[in-house]
Amino acid sequence: MTQLLLAWSAGDQSALDALAPLVYDELRRLARRHMGGERGGHTLQATALVNEAYLKLVEINRVQWQNRAHFFAMSARLMRRILVDFARARRSQKRGAGGQKVSLDEALLVADSGQDLIAVDEALQALANVDARKSQVVEMRFFGGLSVQETAAALNVSPDTVMRDWKVAKAWLSRELASPAQRPTPGSKKKTP
Repeated sequence: MTQLLLAWSAGDQSALDALAPLVYDELRRLARRHMGGERGGHTLQATALVNEAYLKLVEINRVQWQNRAHFFAMSARLMRRILVDFARARRSQKRGAGGQKVSLDEALLVADSGQDLIAVDEALQALANVDARKSQVVEMRFFGGLSVQETAAALNVSPDTVMRDWKVAKAWLSRELASPAQRPTPGSKKKTP
């Protein structure tokens, strides 16, 4: 798979044709994971999510694919973007949709409203502004379903670093996603991960 990714990066379209059947099942697994927490009757189905992500991946021609983990991390990021964009569009159609805060566990399960996914996305963007690698670890581990070892390989760090980043990022995101009443008062805790 890595050889096909490298060939595709070099412009070999036949490599993309050979790669598609190899990655489709894994992309469906990622999509089912993303869609698993969505409300019943969601108009965007896992197959549509895979197809949308695949189309976006095919359009990306400036990426120098490193390996399988890099490909699936990018796939997870695209699926997250598609779902967040969908949730934002749905939220903008509703009147009175407020900025309800949720716990990290609830949000990471991508509960039924789409609001949770938007809150997680905004919190991950805020984390990325403070520490991009920790944000990438959450994205790869949770949204991409990558193992600690795969995440470490994709980020070129040790598995121990991934575990430390994961622990700190979860604590930071939990605080960010807490309701305002549960947040520490300014100055009582440092906001950096």
